[in-house]
Amino acid sequence: MGNPRYNREDGRELVLLQHIFSLPHLETSLRGNPAAVLAEIDRFAREQSHLIHIGPEKGAVVTSLIAERKPQIMVELGGYVGYSTILFGHAVRQAGGQHYFSLEINPVNAAIASLLIDLAGLKDFITLLVAPAHLSLARLMRQGVFDDGIDVLFLDHFKDRYLPDLWLAERLGLLKLGRTVLVADNVSHRGGRQEADEPTKPHYLDWVRGSVEEKEEILGRFACTAPSNAQLAEIVREGGDAAAIAAGWDLALVPGIPKMAYESLDQYYTGREDFNEKDVDIAQLVAQ
Repeated sequence: MGNPRYNREDGRELVLLQHIFSLPHLETSLRGNPAAVLAEIDRFAREQSHLIHIGPEKGAVVTSLIAERKPQIMVELGGYVGYSTILFGHAVRQAGGQHYFSLEINPVNAAIASLLIDLAGLKDFITLLVAPAHLSLARLMRQGVFDDGIDVLFLDHFKDRYLPDLWLAERLGLLKLGRTVLVADNVSHRGGRQEADEPTKPHYLDWVRGSVEEKEEILGRFACTAPSNAQLAEIVREGGDAAAIAAGWDLALVPGIPKMAYESLDQYYTGREDFNEKDVDIAQLVAQ
């Protein structure tokens, strides 16, 4: 059966790539033009086959945030075929940012994204890593990329990884007080749970909006415990994920820090009333 996380797409992403690179105006209008590449992806999704990309409507919410905040380092968890990567990476560059990092687990989607990023002329500004997000975060930290922290963290990967990967970012010290902004796509505007058939599973918003006591209860349900040597950031900085494992840490599920508090800045709701309703939730770290 293979890894089910690689099998959710049905091949339309490759069809998208073939479509883009077969366009007669590829060299005259698309190459080096992020807006034109994005427009063709949107047209394909609208006229040929639906894609699970963020799209222009919700994308504009995030690009406005980028223009206002002017982040130096922005990281996305879940790049898919590179639409958000191109859209937000271009916005960060225009805002005077330093670099954009896209962490994608699916190697096929990452390969598609890499070609489209290059087509858009952003290859020198965007770094794309292919691995589970928690391993890529550890790798980048060991390389010293996050010495000054992450300014904007965009979560748009597997919903059951929103919390564990946020917890890792907290524990590694990647989020900076009064500066780091979290942007989470595909969360219910009603603050519902992760999945309809898992009513007791904590939602991302339960943590971001929860009290210290509520967060401690969530960690108890996840059975998250820290080794006696709890200096995970130093361990990862020195030896990466291998050193963390040797010290007793499982980077896929580390305990978050309940005293870290977030203030809700905005929430964008598309207006859908079905099970597939989509929200973008934006919050800033205000206490740690």
